[in-house]
Formats: sequence, C-alpha cells, structure tokens
Amino acid sequence: MQTGIRQGQWLAAIGLALVLAVPTRAQTVSKAGTVAGDFLQIGVGARAMAMGGSFVAAADDASALYWNPAGLAHLEGGEAMAVHSRWLADVSFDYLGAALRLGTLGTLGVSVTMLSVPDMLVRTEDRPEGTGEWFDAADLAIGLSYGRFITDRFAIGATAKFIQQRIWHSSAVGFAVDLGVQFRTDFFGGLTLGAAVYNFGTDMRMSGRDLRTFVDPDPTREGNNNRIPANYETDSWSLPLNFQFGVALRPVQTRMHQLLLTADALHPSANYESVNVGIEYGFQQRIFLRGGYHALFLPGAEGGLSAGLAVHQVLPYAGGLAKLEYAYRDSGRLGGVHIVGIGITF
Repeated sequence: MQTGIRQGQWLAAIGLALVLAVPTRAQTVSKAGTVAGDFLQIGVGARAMAMGGSFVAAADDASALYWNPAGLAHLEGGEAMAVHSRWLADVSFDYLGAALRLGTLGTLGVSVTMLSVPDMLVRTEDRPEGTGEWFDAADLAIGLSYGRFITDRFAIGATAKFIQQRIWHSSAVGFAVDLGVQFRTDFFGGLTLGAAVYNFGTDMRMSGRDLRTFVDPDPTREGNNNRIPANYETDSWSLPLNFQFGVALRPVQTRMHQLLLTADALHPSANYESVNVGIEYGFQQRIFLRGGYHALFLPGAEGGLSAGLAVHQVLPYAGGLAKLEYAYRDSGRLGGVHIVGIGITF
C-alpha cells in the first residue's frame, strides 16, 4: 500500500512538471487583440468570477469544465449549471455545463459557451444611414470534458472543444484542447496546487460569401468579362493560448465556518503575465460571500475588483443542492459586469 502511495506521489510530481514545462518567458510586447476566439478568455461561473478568476486549483464543481477539467474528479454525483451575463457593450455571454460521475471510471462533462451581439444596421460609405439590411455576430464553443483521480491526491483532466466564430454570412472554425492537473499536498492542512493549459489548437480563418467580390482581370481591355468572381483572402489567427498555475488553501473547514483562499498566476500568449487572487467565506455551507481581484500587475488593466454572494439550498427529496449565485466585476472605464448563475447537484 505504501509503495502505491509513493508511486502516486511520483506520478503527481511528473504530471505537474510536464504542465509547468510550458515556456514562461516574459513578453516584451503585448499581443492583445491579435488572436481569434477571444471570447474563450471570458471566465465562467459567478463563483469563480467573484473570486477574481482565481480558480484553477479550487475548481471542484461544474465550472471546472472551464477552469480545470481535473477538478471534475471532485464531483460525487452529477451537477449542471447555467450562467448569464450582460458583458461589455451590451454583449450577451451565456454558458451551460453539466457533468456526471461514472463511478471509478471518472467524470464526464459537456459544455456550451455562447457570445452574441445585438443586430446592427448595415452601413456603407455610400449609404451611411443604412442599407435596410441587418447583420449579427455570434461565437460558439462546444466542449467535451473528462476528469478523474489517478491517486487520492492527484487528478488529471482534459477538454476537447469545437469553436466557431460568425459574423453575418462569414465564419471561422477551429478545434482546441485544455489540459489540467490538481494535486493536494500535506502543507498547511491540505494546500492544493493546480495548473491548466487552455486553447491549444488550430488557427482560425474567416471565409464565406461576404468575402466574395467581382473583378476585371484586365481593365485595359474592352469587351472582356469584367465580373469574374473572386474571394478576398483573410489571414489565419491563432487561439488565445494560456497557461495558468494556482494554489488554493482552506485554513478553516468546520461545520459552521468555511474559508477558501486562492491565487493564480497567468501566462497568456496574447498579453502580459498577471496574477488573480480570491477569497470565499461560507457560513454553514449554505451562504457564501466572495471577493477577489483580477489582472494584478497587468499594465493598462481596467478595474480589477470583484465580489459576489451565493445561497445553497438542500433539496429534501432529490438529495442534492440548488445553487443561486451572483457576481459583480469592475471593468474600470468600460463599466461593470453582472453575472448570474444557477446550478443543481444530483
């Protein structure tokens, strides 16, 4: 038995070393706004967002589908969640996720992320007041996740994602994977380490009939066909690759009071490094107060403070929990974001 535990600890160390092997060289120039699928960087869940997006080591509910698929291993049964927020500039952001434990086989989950903007009037240089046509834009990601314990301390997980971005009649499609690990130590009564790599996948390129045009291959010649169909060629853009490493500490865990402290370090491909921190206080495991700060040390960051609360109610006949959660995130001059989530365990 002792040998098995020792092997598990070695396996945990190797797994963490592989994830930490992702290059962490500091960027000298910000690449913000130079990636496709930027909506993939919007955090999921009122709980995690209230805690400043510092959740990679603490993920232990259905939001682990986004933050760290290894956290799915903590689910004892099933859980489903739905999140809605009115993002910046009237953009709607919605997330649906569900996970189910399959006994000793691990936990399987699915998720759908949607971002959409209101319909807008088509305007051109010749008709600045509008052409009478309307267009919209929407982003979509569908994920299939799996997580399980390798030992009683070490969990691994992965998510495969289909990604689509669309604006009017043009779209781009991509595929990506997320990989994550969690490891509970003996330090400070169970300090947990977590790490995840997000959006490792294909480049995305826009195509569609909106990019179609007609050209005259030889305008100096008369009588030739001056409406030869052609397409504008667009560039390919990489996905927002990100590496996130975090710690979670639970210094107080009694029947009456619970306290969770978290801190994450982020190394994104499209921006400078930064740090997120969060805190959660629970009273009788039913009422939760949360706070946090995101994008610490990020040059030019807007806002940063976040806060939230939640109420969990035991379902007397179903044997699970109903969750109602709220979070507010300050985005500085861009305004604040309100996030509402509901969930159920079964």
